[in-house]
Amino acid sequence: MTTTHEGYVFDNRNLHAAEQHHCLAAAYDPITLARLESTGVGPGWQCLEVGAGGGSVARWLADRGASVLATDIEPEHVPPAAGLTVLRHDVVRDPLPEAEFDLVHARLVLLHLPEREQVLRKLIRSLKPGGLLQLDEFDLDYGPVLLAARPAHAAAYEEFLAAKERMFDEAGADRRWGRRAAASMVAAGLVEVDPVPVVRRWDADSPGLRLLVHHTRHLRDRLVAAGLTDAGLQTARDAMAHPAFRATSCVFYTVQGRRPA
Repeated sequence: MTTTHEGYVFDNRNLHAAEQHHCLAAAYDPITLARLESTGVGPGWQCLEVGAGGGSVARWLADRGASVLATDIEPEHVPPAAGLTVLRHDVVRDPLPEAEFDLVHARLVLLHLPEREQVLRKLIRSLKPGGLLQLDEFDLDYGPVLLAARPAHAAAYEEFLAAKERMFDEAGADRRWGRRAAASMVAAGLVEVDPVPVVRRWDADSPGLRLLVHHTRHLRDRLVAAGLTDAGLQTARDAMAHPAFRATSCVFYTVQGRRPA
């Protein structure tokens, strides 16, 4: 994730950053990589990975023979690989080369940026004519509890999600950006825009739920400031760890569009 916004909650310098990247990759790489594979990316492609985080997507692109530029404002977590160039870069303030890339990808980046529409247009300008943009983004307004071992578990989980929503709102994020991204891509001039929503059922063994458990620790100070207590966070963890727990994921949108040739 690349941003300099002061309210951004997932700082790569945080001691929890490596686990954040691991959990994100486990939960969402299968969806992201399947969609990227559909583009036919391979040898000879020039690719840009914005907000590379732990580098799992950038490494996958490089392993397919593409030449990859991976950017992040804190890129230390991206390991070196053949065909992969890593750059410290602020996608809001720093320039990008224009008409350079066959494929540009960003996951869970623009939703955090108040300047998301400006950044979207910058990413589009960096595409070659005919090049593809893929944005993978959340819609955090959906994610109900389906089953819980007891009412207190359901209530603690819902309170945890509500506190996260307040925290994101205060940081300038758009928690509904996933549903808006396709329309913004069309308005910015892309064609063949194709949004695909993905929803999963979560239980205690689901990578997506393990990511949320991680957030109860990673974001503890911010969540307490948003109104939760340590006891409430522990009850939310107990809820998510219980074998009876079932919830629906938030909606994860993977959206592709093409710069006109």
